[in-house]
Amino acid sequence: MHVENAYKITGERRPGPWLVTCDHASNRVPAWIGDGSLGIGDEDMARHIAYDVGAAGLARALGAHLNAPVIESCFSRLVIDANRGPDDPTLLMRLYDGTIIPANRHAGTDELQDRLDRLYRPYHAAYADLAARHQETVILAIHSFTPCLRGRSPRPWHVGVLYSHLDDRLSRPLIARLQAERDLCIGDNEPYAGHLPGDSIDQHALQRGRHNTLIELRNDLISTPADQEIWAARLAPILAEVLEQVKA
Repeated sequence: MHVENAYKITGERRPGPWLVTCDHASNRVPAWIGDGSLGIGDEDMARHIAYDVGAAGLARALGAHLNAPVIESCFSRLVIDANRGPDDPTLLMRLYDGTIIPANRHAGTDELQDRLDRLYRPYHAAYADLAARHQETVILAIHSFTPCLRGRSPRPWHVGVLYSHLDDRLSRPLIARLQAERDLCIGDNEPYAGHLPGDSIDQHALQRGRHNTLIELRNDLISTPADQEIWAARLAPILAEVLEQVKA
């Protein structure tokens, strides 16, 4: 396992076609930002606003099942959001799901550039290098979502599959295959729209013509390593099956 300050790579030499990514793997705040604190409590730092709960473990388990490398961010999405384009106004969140982020409230251009240079850009450089290792790399982005945002209705989906209208070659057949699993409620570009200009999929897949899909698991379903392994064992053969069909 190769570890850097901004990212972690597991299984770098695995030969499979997939590259499993986890943009929101960690709730870590580097010590050089507010002495390791964004000014919010531990309860908020343990919530989905700080990272994608359970997603890192699921990503690693999927990487093992698919014999594929895995790259994870090593910083909280509240420090800087690795899944946003560098010009996205939500790159540095000041308010998220009812919580004000004090360390971001007055962060200016210099602070943003420092976080880009020390965290965001090294992560995406490593991501790009891994994606370039094969001519036909397939990007599998793993995220998780909270069962209910504050003041909103509960979300019914177990799994969401997100994609861009610019390339749904893999995602639409994957949705159809998952919908055949009668015990699952599958979100088609739910609970979010699947494309933001400049986001990770745009940078590393759409702009380069790579097959891609983004899977969101409801985070209460993957809260333990055992649950993460169960879902990885279920999803991996489905992903392999659909990719084989798409490439046939």
